[in-house]
Amino acid sequence: MSKSYYEFKPWNVGRWIVWSLFAIVLAVAPLLFSSNLSITMLTQMGIAIIACLSYNILLGQGGMLSFGHAVYSGLGSYVAIHALNAASGGQLPIPVSLVPLAGGLAGLFFAILFGYVTTKKAGTPFAMITLGMAELVFAMSLMFSDFFGGEAGVSGNRVIGEPFMGISFGPPVQVYYLIAVYTFVCVALMFAFTRTPLGRILNAVRDNPERVEFIGYNTQKVRYLAFMIAGFFAGIAGGLGAINFEIVTAEVVGAARSGGYLLFTFLGGATFFFGPIIGGVLMVLAAVLLSELTKAWLLYLGLIFLFMVMYAPGGIASLIMMNLRVASFGRLREIWVAYLALGVTAALVLLGAGSMVEMIYHLKLNAAMGDTVRYLGMELDAKTGATWFGAVFVTLTCLGIFELARRQFLKQWAAIQTDIEKEIKRRETE
Repeated sequence: MSKSYYEFKPWNVGRWIVWSLFAIVLAVAPLLFSSNLSITMLTQMGIAIIACLSYNILLGQGGMLSFGHAVYSGLGSYVAIHALNAASGGQLPIPVSLVPLAGGLAGLFFAILFGYVTTKKAGTPFAMITLGMAELVFAMSLMFSDFFGGEAGVSGNRVIGEPFMGISFGPPVQVYYLIAVYTFVCVALMFAFTRTPLGRILNAVRDNPERVEFIGYNTQKVRYLAFMIAGFFAGIAGGLGAINFEIVTAEVVGAARSGGYLLFTFLGGATFFFGPIIGGVLMVLAAVLLSELTKAWLLYLGLIFLFMVMYAPGGIASLIMMNLRVASFGRLREIWVAYLALGVTAALVLLGAGSMVEMIYHLKLNAAMGDTVRYLGMELDAKTGATWFGAVFVTLTCLGIFELARRQFLKQWAAIQTDIEKEIKRRETE
């Protein structure tokens, strides 16, 4: 029976505010951070956000652990750089602003091609197949030099023809705004995908594939469609990377790139939509800033990943959401002292452990430069016993205090959660 009246559905004001703030941040970011390094980092953050969100379609929304997502972003980069060269040579009449779409279509094509085989299985077999595909494509990148360019890669020039309204994509800030537009549109489209029937049934396939089969859906087909969508957006990220760097090498399809997508999507929080956005930002900060500060940055990154898996498997996004839930009930002020104690002791543990790591790296890699190590403004003598004793003492003492504070915090946190659950039940009965 059809309705004979109209229903008024009010706008989701909160969602409009969030998306408006996101657009404003993208627009004003290069005005606030105007140095060349800042523009470069902001540009790479936009690319990483799209790549991590596309990976999260597989991991977070579909429960598909892929070890080869860089295949689709990387092949998208190669096709995009070839399209850019064809456009500059006059063989392909497309503007530079549409070149990332060529990368997206390439990612979609290869997702259709490889995904048909990959998505036949789920769980561990799926992960192993994606790893095999990744190694296969990486080996091919060094064999077929006509397309992949061998070890030197394929280079291009994004400045083509006459500027349009002063836009030539020569200055980095113009490239940033191009990537910012793609970032906003791609993030919006991927968020919209999570609200579609396909996005919802993909969540069901992740949680209970047997029940999905019982209600008449083909789980392999659902995974396959999601795989293609993820490949398309990964290809767009790859195409943007090709325009930004103007060179594509075999590294873009390597295992390290795929591992980076997995690592930072998990750190950001795969169970929340905005988690991979945090992960994309952290990915660039780690690769650009942390790698410049210390040679042991990969060790620190691995330790961070280890502790996040142990103590916060939901990622940074889950920590934010849990504390917002506590704050919404007015209980956050009760644990700020505990947070302060945990933060101070954790910082001191990192200070002591980091000093030992830096001294070890100095003795192994830079021994010819003397015995002194500069660490956070301090000078440490790597061959003096007193320095090592101080580092070990600070690390172990603060670690013990941190553990005591953590146990007390967990008791307090559990009591607050119990009270919140009681309050929720009380409100439901009213």
